[in-house]
Amino acid sequence: MKQIVLLRLSLALLFLFSFSDAKYLDNHSCNECHEKIYEEYQSSFHSKGYFNDELHRKIANKADPKKYACATCHMPMADNLKDLISGEARPDKNNKTHTDAISCYFCHTIAYVKTAHKFNINTKARQAKNYKPTLYGRLHNPDDSDKHSSASNPVYAKKVCMGCHSHKLNDNNVTIFRAMDEKQDSISCIDCHMPEIAGGAEKMDKRARGRHASHKFLGIHDKEFRKTGMDIDITTADKKLTVTLKNKMTHPLIIQAARAKFLKIEISRAEKVIWQNYEKEPSEDKQGYFAYSFKQNGKEIAIPAHATESTVNNVAAKTSKLLKYTTPTLQKGDSVRVALYVQLAKSDCAEVIELDDSNLTQPQLMKEVFFIQN
Repeated sequence: MKQIVLLRLSLALLFLFSFSDAKYLDNHSCNECHEKIYEEYQSSFHSKGYFNDELHRKIANKADPKKYACATCHMPMADNLKDLISGEARPDKNNKTHTDAISCYFCHTIAYVKTAHKFNINTKARQAKNYKPTLYGRLHNPDDSDKHSSASNPVYAKKVCMGCHSHKLNDNNVTIFRAMDEKQDSISCIDCHMPEIAGGAEKMDKRARGRHASHKFLGIHDKEFRKTGMDIDITTADKKLTVTLKNKMTHPLIIQAARAKFLKIEISRAEKVIWQNYEKEPSEDKQGYFAYSFKQNGKEIAIPAHATESTVNNVAAKTSKLLKYTTPTLQKGDSVRVALYVQLAKSDCAEVIELDDSNLTQPQLMKEVFFIQN
Protein backbone atom coordinates (compact mmCIF):
# COMPACT_ATOMS: atom_id res chain seq x y z
CA MET A 1 0.00 0.00 0.00
CA LYS A 2 2.83 2.38 0.90
CA GLN A 3 4.48 1.79 -2.49
CA ILE A 4 1.19 2.56 -4.29
CA VAL A 5 0.79 5.81 -2.36
CA LEU A 6 4.37 6.81 -3.14
CA LEU A 7 3.87 5.96 -6.82
CA ARG A 8 0.73 8.11 -6.99
CA LEU A 9 2.57 10.96 -5.29
CA SER A 10 5.46 10.67 -7.73
CA LEU A 11 3.10 10.72 -10.71
CA ALA A 12 1.32 13.75 -9.29
CA LEU A 13 4.61 15.58 -8.88
CA LEU A 14 5.72 14.67 -12.37
CA PHE A 15 2.47 16.06 -13.75
CA LEU A 16 3.53 19.45 -12.45
CA PHE A 17 6.49 19.36 -14.81
CA SER A 18 4.53 18.22 -17.87
CA PHE A 19 3.70 21.07 -20.25
CA SER A 20 3.73 19.56 -23.73
CA ASP A 21 1.30 22.19 -25.02
CA ALA A 22 3.47 25.14 -23.99
CA LYS A 23 5.81 26.74 -26.49
CA TYR A 24 9.38 26.15 -25.37
CA LEU A 25 11.93 28.93 -25.86
CA ASP A 26 15.41 27.43 -26.01
CA ASN A 27 18.39 29.17 -24.44
CA HIS A 28 19.81 30.52 -27.68
CA SER A 29 16.56 32.31 -28.54
CA CYS A 30 17.13 34.59 -25.52
CA ASN A 31 20.36 35.88 -27.04
CA GLU A 32 18.57 38.11 -29.55
CA CYS A 33 17.33 40.55 -26.89
CA HIS A 34 19.38 39.62 -23.82
CA GLU A 35 22.84 39.34 -25.33
CA LYS A 36 24.85 40.24 -22.21
CA ILE A 37 22.74 38.06 -19.90
CA TYR A 38 23.00 35.16 -22.34
CA GLU A 39 26.80 35.50 -22.38
CA GLU A 40 26.86 35.50 -18.58
CA TYR A 41 24.58 32.49 -18.40
CA GLN A 42 26.74 30.52 -20.83
CA SER A 43 29.70 30.89 -18.43
CA SER A 44 27.62 29.80 -15.43
CA PHE A 45 27.03 26.36 -13.97
CA HIS A 46 23.31 26.70 -14.64
CA SER A 47 24.29 26.05 -18.25
CA LYS A 48 26.05 22.83 -17.22
CA GLY A 49 24.18 19.56 -17.17
CA TYR A 50 24.35 15.92 -18.07
CA PHE A 51 26.29 16.45 -21.31
CA ASN A 52 28.85 19.08 -20.28
CA ASP A 53 29.38 18.46 -16.55
CA GLU A 54 31.50 15.33 -16.24
CA LEU A 55 31.20 15.02 -12.47
CA HIS A 56 27.41 15.29 -12.48
CA ARG A 57 27.00 12.84 -15.36
CA LYS A 58 29.25 10.17 -13.89
CA ILE A 59 27.74 10.40 -10.41
CA ALA A 60 24.24 10.20 -11.90
CA ASN A 61 25.18 7.15 -13.96
CA LYS A 62 26.86 5.48 -10.98
CA ALA A 63 23.84 6.13 -8.74
CA ASP A 64 21.49 4.53 -11.29
CA PRO A 65 22.59 3.58 -14.82
CA LYS A 66 18.97 3.27 -15.98
CA LYS A 67 17.03 6.09 -14.32
CA TYR A 68 18.02 9.74 -14.49
CA ALA A 69 16.32 10.91 -11.30
CA CYS A 70 18.49 14.04 -11.21
CA ALA A 71 16.54 15.39 -14.19
CA THR A 72 14.02 17.10 -11.90
CA CYS A 73 16.58 19.82 -11.15
CA HIS A 74 19.32 19.24 -13.73
CA MET A 75 17.16 18.75 -16.85
CA PRO A 76 13.87 20.30 -15.69
CA MET A 77 12.44 21.28 -19.10
CA ALA A 78 12.88 17.82 -20.64
CA ASP A 79 9.86 17.09 -22.81
CA ASN A 80 9.90 13.51 -21.50
CA LEU A 81 10.85 14.19 -17.89
CA LYS A 82 8.59 11.45 -16.57
CA ASP A 83 10.28 8.86 -18.77
CA LEU A 84 13.78 10.00 -17.76
CA ILE A 85 12.96 9.63 -14.08
CA SER A 86 11.25 6.27 -14.51
CA GLY A 87 14.00 4.86 -16.72
CA GLU A 88 11.87 4.60 -19.87
CA ALA A 89 14.21 7.06 -21.62
CA ARG A 90 17.78 8.27 -21.39
CA PRO A 91 19.26 11.77 -21.90
CA ASP A 92 19.41 12.64 -25.60
CA LYS A 93 22.11 15.01 -26.88
CA ASN A 94 19.93 15.83 -29.91
CA ASN A 95 17.05 17.10 -27.78
CA LYS A 96 17.23 20.84 -26.96
CA THR A 97 15.05 20.41 -23.88
CA HIS A 98 17.77 18.05 -22.62
CA THR A 99 20.93 19.92 -23.65
CA ASP A 100 19.66 23.29 -22.36
CA ALA A 101 20.30 22.01 -18.81
CA ILE A 102 18.86 24.42 -16.21
CA SER A 103 17.40 26.60 -18.90
CA CYS A 104 16.44 30.27 -19.00
CA TYR A 105 12.87 29.27 -19.79
CA PHE A 106 12.67 26.97 -16.77
CA CYS A 107 13.92 29.53 -14.26
CA HIS A 108 11.63 32.24 -15.62
CA THR A 109 8.39 30.25 -15.68
CA ILE A 110 8.19 29.15 -12.04
CA ALA A 111 4.82 30.06 -10.55
CA TYR A 112 5.59 29.06 -6.97
CA VAL A 113 7.65 26.62 -4.91
CA LYS A 114 6.02 23.97 -2.75
CA THR A 115 8.10 22.84 0.22
CA ALA A 116 8.19 19.08 0.77
CA HIS A 117 10.01 16.56 2.94
CA LYS A 118 12.36 14.90 0.44
CA PHE A 119 12.82 17.82 -1.94
CA ASN A 120 10.92 20.95 -2.88
CA ILE A 121 8.70 21.16 -5.94
CA ASN A 122 8.99 23.87 -8.59
CA THR A 123 5.43 24.40 -9.80
CA LYS A 124 5.53 25.68 -13.36
CA ALA A 125 3.15 28.36 -14.61
CA ARG A 126 0.53 27.01 -16.97
CA GLN A 127 0.94 28.45 -20.44
CA ALA A 128 -1.90 28.82 -22.91
CA LYS A 129 -1.59 26.63 -25.97
CA ASN A 130 -0.59 28.41 -29.19
CA TYR A 131 0.11 31.70 -27.40
CA LYS A 132 3.49 33.21 -26.62
CA PRO A 133 4.55 32.29 -23.07
CA THR A 134 4.72 34.60 -20.08
CA LEU A 135 8.11 34.85 -18.38
CA TYR A 136 8.52 35.94 -14.76
CA GLY A 137 11.14 37.90 -12.87
CA ARG A 138 11.66 40.68 -10.34
CA LEU A 139 11.62 43.71 -12.63
CA HIS A 140 8.79 46.20 -12.21
CA ASN A 141 7.04 47.05 -15.48
CA PRO A 142 9.08 44.54 -17.50
CA ASP A 143 9.14 44.73 -21.28
CA ASP A 144 7.28 42.31 -23.52
CA SER A 145 8.70 41.05 -26.79
CA ASP A 146 7.53 39.27 -29.88
CA LYS A 147 8.65 36.01 -28.23
CA HIS A 148 7.10 36.32 -24.77
CA SER A 149 5.05 38.40 -22.39
CA SER A 150 6.60 39.47 -19.08
CA ALA A 151 5.35 39.78 -15.53
CA SER A 152 6.75 40.49 -12.09
CA ASN A 153 6.23 37.60 -9.67
CA PRO A 154 6.82 37.95 -5.89
CA VAL A 155 8.13 34.37 -5.73
CA TYR A 156 11.35 35.61 -7.36
CA ALA A 157 12.18 37.61 -4.24
CA LYS A 158 11.04 34.88 -1.86
CA LYS A 159 11.30 31.22 -2.75
CA VAL A 160 12.47 30.77 -6.34
CA CYS A 161 15.94 29.43 -5.37
CA MET A 162 14.36 27.09 -2.81
CA GLY A 163 12.97 24.81 -5.50
CA CYS A 164 16.33 23.20 -6.26
CA HIS A 165 18.81 24.66 -3.79
CA SER A 166 17.18 23.83 -0.47
CA HIS A 167 17.58 20.14 0.38
CA LYS A 168 17.45 16.61 -1.01
CA LEU A 169 16.81 13.34 0.81
CA ASN A 170 17.27 9.92 -0.78
CA ASP A 171 14.70 7.11 -0.66
CA ASN A 172 15.99 6.11 2.79
CA ASN A 173 15.30 9.62 4.14
CA VAL A 174 19.02 10.33 4.38
CA THR A 175 20.05 13.92 3.68
CA ILE A 176 22.42 14.07 0.72
CA PHE A 177 22.20 17.82 0.10
CA ARG A 178 21.20 20.75 2.30
CA ALA A 179 21.83 24.42 1.62
CA MET A 180 18.80 26.33 2.91
CA ASP A 181 16.08 26.06 5.49
CA GLU A 182 12.41 26.92 5.10
CA LYS A 183 12.78 30.27 6.88
CA GLN A 184 15.20 31.64 4.29
CA ASP A 185 14.19 33.56 1.19
CA SER A 186 15.79 33.92 -2.21
CA ILE A 187 16.98 37.49 -1.70
CA SER A 188 19.93 36.29 0.39
CA CYS A 189 20.93 34.02 -2.52
CA ILE A 190 20.39 36.68 -5.18
CA ASP A 191 22.34 39.39 -3.33
CA CYS A 192 25.47 37.19 -3.26
CA HIS A 193 25.22 35.06 -6.36
CA MET A 194 23.45 37.51 -8.71
CA PRO A 195 24.79 40.97 -7.79
CA GLU A 196 23.63 43.95 -9.80
CA ILE A 197 26.09 45.03 -12.49
CA ALA A 198 26.18 47.62 -15.27
CA GLY A 199 24.00 47.18 -18.33
CA GLY A 200 20.28 46.87 -18.86
CA ALA A 201 18.44 43.55 -18.83
CA GLU A 202 17.66 43.99 -22.54
CA LYS A 203 20.11 44.84 -25.30
CA MET A 204 18.18 48.01 -26.17
CA ASP A 205 17.58 48.90 -22.48
CA LYS A 206 14.36 50.64 -23.53
CA ARG A 207 13.50 51.69 -19.99
CA ALA A 208 17.04 52.95 -19.31
CA ARG A 209 17.42 50.76 -16.24
CA GLY A 210 21.19 50.80 -16.59
CA ARG A 211 21.75 47.74 -14.40
CA HIS A 212 20.76 44.10 -14.22
CA ALA A 213 21.25 41.05 -11.99
CA SER A 214 24.32 39.12 -13.11
CA HIS A 215 23.49 35.70 -14.55
CA LYS A 216 26.96 34.28 -14.01
CA PHE A 217 25.60 32.74 -10.79
CA LEU A 218 28.94 33.27 -9.06
CA GLY A 219 29.98 30.39 -6.85
CA ILE A 220 32.75 28.06 -5.81
CA HIS A 221 34.17 27.86 -9.34
CA ASP A 222 35.00 31.58 -9.34
CA LYS A 223 38.48 32.22 -7.86
CA GLU A 224 37.72 35.66 -6.43
CA PHE A 225 34.19 34.92 -5.27
CA ARG A 226 35.14 31.87 -3.19
CA LYS A 227 37.45 34.04 -1.06
CA THR A 228 34.52 36.02 0.28
CA GLY A 229 32.49 33.49 2.25
CA MET A 230 34.81 32.68 5.16
CA ASP A 231 37.04 34.57 7.57
CA ILE A 232 40.00 32.84 9.23
CA ASP A 233 41.63 34.01 12.46
CA ILE A 234 44.74 32.59 14.17
CA THR A 235 45.75 32.82 17.83
CA THR A 236 48.61 31.07 19.65
CA ALA A 237 49.44 30.40 23.30
CA ASP A 238 52.20 28.10 24.55
CA LYS A 239 51.75 24.87 22.56
CA LYS A 240 48.20 25.70 21.47
CA LEU A 241 47.11 26.95 18.07
CA THR A 242 43.49 28.07 17.73
CA VAL A 243 41.96 28.59 14.30
CA THR A 244 38.60 30.37 14.20
CA LEU A 245 36.50 29.88 11.08
CA LYS A 246 33.72 32.41 10.61
CA ASN A 247 31.09 31.49 8.06
CA LYS A 248 29.65 34.71 6.63
CA MET A 249 27.38 32.86 4.22
CA THR A 250 23.67 32.16 4.62
CA HIS A 251 24.31 28.47 3.96
CA PRO A 252 26.63 25.88 5.53
CA LEU A 253 30.28 25.67 4.52
CA ILE A 254 29.79 22.25 2.92
CA ILE A 255 26.67 21.52 0.90
CA GLN A 256 27.28 19.07 -1.93
CA ALA A 257 27.95 15.43 -1.12
CA ALA A 258 30.74 15.07 -3.69
CA ARG A 259 32.82 17.96 -2.36
CA ALA A 260 35.24 18.41 0.48
CA LYS A 261 36.64 21.57 2.02
CA PHE A 262 39.63 21.32 4.30
CA LEU A 263 42.31 23.21 6.18
CA LYS A 264 46.00 22.89 5.43
CA ILE A 265 48.02 24.25 8.36
CA GLU A 266 51.80 24.58 8.34
CA ILE A 267 54.24 25.97 10.90
CA SER A 268 57.60 26.91 9.42
CA ARG A 269 60.91 27.80 11.05
CA ALA A 270 63.79 29.09 8.94
CA GLU A 271 61.76 28.26 5.83
CA LYS A 272 61.38 24.62 6.89
CA VAL A 273 58.01 23.09 7.81
CA ILE A 274 58.25 21.80 11.38
CA TRP A 275 54.57 20.91 11.92
CA GLN A 276 51.45 20.36 9.83
CA ASN A 277 47.91 19.24 10.57
CA TYR A 278 48.06 16.12 8.38
CA GLU A 279 50.75 13.97 6.76
CA LYS A 280 49.26 12.62 3.53
CA GLU A 281 45.49 13.06 3.30
CA PRO A 282 43.51 16.11 4.52
CA SER A 283 40.92 13.75 6.01
CA GLU A 284 43.50 12.75 8.66
CA ASP A 285 42.58 16.01 10.43
CA LYS A 286 39.08 15.11 11.58
CA GLN A 287 38.20 18.60 12.78
CA GLY A 288 39.59 20.48 9.78
CA TYR A 289 38.10 18.26 7.05
CA PHE A 290 34.58 19.28 6.09
CA ALA A 291 32.56 16.75 4.10
CA TYR A 292 29.61 14.40 4.13
CA SER A 293 30.24 10.73 4.81
CA PHE A 294 27.76 7.98 4.03
CA LYS A 295 27.12 4.37 4.97
CA GLN A 296 24.86 1.69 3.59
CA ASN A 297 23.96 -0.90 6.23
CA GLY A 298 27.11 -0.07 8.18
CA LYS A 299 29.48 -0.10 5.17
CA GLU A 300 31.06 3.15 3.99
CA ILE A 301 30.02 4.21 0.49
CA ALA A 302 30.89 7.23 -1.67
CA ILE A 303 27.73 7.65 -3.77
CA PRO A 304 24.88 8.66 -1.43
CA ALA A 305 21.87 7.59 -3.50
CA HIS A 306 21.42 4.35 -1.52
CA ALA A 307 22.90 5.43 1.83
CA THR A 308 21.10 4.42 5.02
CA GLU A 309 22.95 6.90 7.25
CA SER A 310 25.09 10.00 6.93
CA THR A 311 27.21 12.34 9.00
CA VAL A 312 28.74 15.70 8.16
CA ASN A 313 31.43 17.91 9.65
CA ASN A 314 30.35 21.45 8.86
CA VAL A 315 30.26 25.10 9.82
CA ALA A 316 26.65 26.26 9.93
CA ALA A 317 25.45 29.45 8.26
CA LYS A 318 26.40 32.69 10.02
CA THR A 319 28.32 30.89 12.78
CA SER A 320 31.92 30.50 13.92
CA LYS A 321 33.84 27.34 14.75
CA LEU A 322 36.97 27.02 16.89
CA LEU A 323 39.55 24.40 15.98
CA LYS A 324 42.31 23.74 18.53
CA TYR A 325 45.65 22.09 17.78
CA THR A 326 48.63 21.08 19.90
CA THR A 327 51.83 22.28 18.23
CA PRO A 328 55.51 22.86 19.03
CA THR A 329 56.17 25.98 21.09
CA LEU A 330 56.50 28.86 18.66
CA GLN A 331 59.73 30.84 18.54
CA LYS A 332 60.25 34.36 17.32
CA GLY A 333 60.08 34.47 13.55
CA ASP A 334 58.11 31.23 13.16
CA SER A 335 55.35 31.52 10.57
CA VAL A 336 51.93 29.90 10.56
CA ARG A 337 49.99 29.45 7.34
CA VAL A 338 46.34 28.42 7.43
CA ALA A 339 44.71 27.76 4.06
CA LEU A 340 41.19 26.65 3.23
CA TYR A 341 40.85 24.50 0.11
CA VAL A 342 37.97 23.01 -1.85
CA GLN A 343 38.09 19.68 -3.66
CA LEU A 344 35.19 19.51 -6.13
CA ALA A 345 35.38 15.72 -6.23
CA LYS A 346 36.65 14.39 -2.91
CA SER A 347 39.03 11.46 -2.94
CA ASP A 348 36.62 8.66 -1.99
CA CYS A 349 34.16 9.85 -4.63
CA ALA A 350 36.85 9.98 -7.31
CA GLU A 351 37.87 6.42 -6.44
CA VAL A 352 34.54 5.00 -7.63
CA ILE A 353 34.12 7.09 -10.79
CA GLU A 354 36.71 7.67 -13.50
CA LEU A 355 37.22 11.41 -14.02
CA ASP A 356 39.05 12.81 -17.02
CA ASP A 357 39.19 16.39 -15.73
CA SER A 358 42.01 16.59 -13.18
CA ASN A 359 40.75 19.96 -11.93
CA LEU A 360 37.87 18.14 -10.26
CA THR A 361 40.19 16.31 -7.86
CA GLN A 362 42.94 18.94 -7.58
CA PRO A 363 42.46 21.04 -4.40
CA GLN A 364 41.71 24.68 -5.20
CA LEU A 365 42.57 27.48 -2.80
CA MET A 366 39.67 29.36 -1.25
CA LYS A 367 41.48 31.57 1.27
CA GLU A 368 44.74 31.73 3.21
CA VAL A 369 46.09 33.73 6.15
CA PHE A 370 49.54 34.05 7.73
CA PHE A 371 50.80 34.68 11.24
CA ILE A 372 54.37 35.57 12.30
CA GLN A 373 55.38 34.94 15.91
CA ASN A 374 56.83 38.05 17.57
